[in-house]
Amino acid sequence: MWRYLKAAFFCRVPVPALGELPANVLGVIALGALGFADSGFWLLGAGLETLFLFTLSTSARFQKVVDARALQVGEVDADQKRRELIHSLPAALQSRLGALVNKCRRAQEVVRNQQAEDFVVEANQDALQRLQWVFLKLLVAQNNLVANTGADGESALRARIASLEAEIQKAPDSSPLRQSKSATLAILKERLANVGRREQSLAEIESDLTRIEAQVDLMLENATIQGKPQTVGLDIELATNLAGASVFGDSEATIADLDQEYSRPRQFGSKAPERN
Repeated sequence: MWRYLKAAFFCRVPVPALGELPANVLGVIALGALGFADSGFWLLGAGLETLFLFTLSTSARFQKVVDARALQVGEVDADQKRRELIHSLPAALQSRLGALVNKCRRAQEVVRNQQAEDFVVEANQDALQRLQWVFLKLLVAQNNLVANTGADGESALRARIASLEAEIQKAPDSSPLRQSKSATLAILKERLANVGRREQSLAEIESDLTRIEAQVDLMLENATIQGKPQTVGLDIELATNLAGASVFGDSEATIADLDQEYSRPRQFGSKAPERN
């Protein structure tokens, strides 16, 4: 309710040659100035303002206008954040995403050319956009894991662990040197475990990326061969756990904001704008 009251207070009215002016704010200022000459204007202004804000903010039509404007602003902001995510990826990953986006567009064009109903066209477009969003998140997670890979690989860590274990065996029992080397050994083993988990995560991400690419290829083939418009089904269970925000690194906050935008239910009936 607060955002409707705020929108009503700052509502603008188109004035010829002047553009849109905040009529209500100007009215409040005018009555406030008159109140210094006659305090009755303050009482009159408070009553009129209360009536105006209550009437406008509770209007179903006005609320729809406010919601529509908020949605447009949210979509513009989401598109900007999405572009920033894409630009943060290496060129090879950007090209991989671009190839998927192009296939999705081709599939959508085939559906349009089949003169499908608006509902089918818009539902397919929305489903494909959500699929592209999942693909982008997987690429961000993959890039974050690769970028934060340590200099030592699995074989190098295993060699260091074996060497350190031999040194510990030669060190005197309970000596400070043995204790220090034992502590280092525990750290190296933990790093080795992290390498294993990272490799497992990268394998899962690559599997999900390949699966999505294959799914889009199948959708494009079906749309082309069957010659009959169909609503796209995109119920894909990912092997990758994208619920853990840590997999996105510095992009965690941006991903969370965009997840909220893409999780909003869509109203189909008029052609929705396509995200590039």
